[in-house]
Amino acid sequence: MRIGNVELTWLGHASFRLKDILHGRTIYIDPYQLGDCEPADAILITHSHYDHCSIDDLKKVCTPKTVILAPPDCQSKFQGKIDHRDSVLMTPGKSIVMGNIDIEAVHAYNTDKEFHPKENEWLGYVVDMNSKRIYHAGDTDATVELADLNKIDIALVPVSGKYVMTAEEAAEAVNRLEPKLAIPMHYGAIVGEKSDAEKFKELCNVPVEILDKE
Repeated sequence: MRIGNVELTWLGHASFRLKDILHGRTIYIDPYQLGDCEPADAILITHSHYDHCSIDDLKKVCTPKTVILAPPDCQSKFQGKIDHRDSVLMTPGKSIVMGNIDIEAVHAYNTDKEFHPKENEWLGYVVDMNSKRIYHAGDTDATVELADLNKIDIALVPVSGKYVMTAEEAAEAVNRLEPKLAIPMHYGAIVGEKSDAEKFKELCNVPVEILDKE
């Protein structure tokens, strides 16, 4: 789908491709179980679980010009195994500017389960591309830090439950966040069904788009 001068594509599970239409730059977030894909200028990894930091999928889109942004515990998984230009260690609150694209790492963690502890400093990201602020929540529950986010145009939010928010919890979080558009994710691969996305849409007070997987 196109939002302004950004092309956003859901690649399944928590994986997305963001394309800067004006400058032809391509960013992947948590590439996983990819088909044929164009090369990446940058890749954002939220955390080290295999369905978010997948070496096989990084190899599919990395080139000698690709920059990888990731938490520190991810670096040992891919360093020396894939060809890329550089890696940048990201922790919550750290920002980086890549040309016309601003990227901020934000907190992502569980509040009532132990799969994603806060002390691991795993991540979500806010990507500001062509005046569109896109929030990828990562694997998270509804954290107190959500209140610090503002002016979000598109929120990509997990809805499957078990490891992350349920559809009901995600809708409640999004209703507080008030993005211009919410897109459910983290279903249809390992855990969760399309019915979770539909329940999320039903409970949201903001516009919701359920994307088809590319």
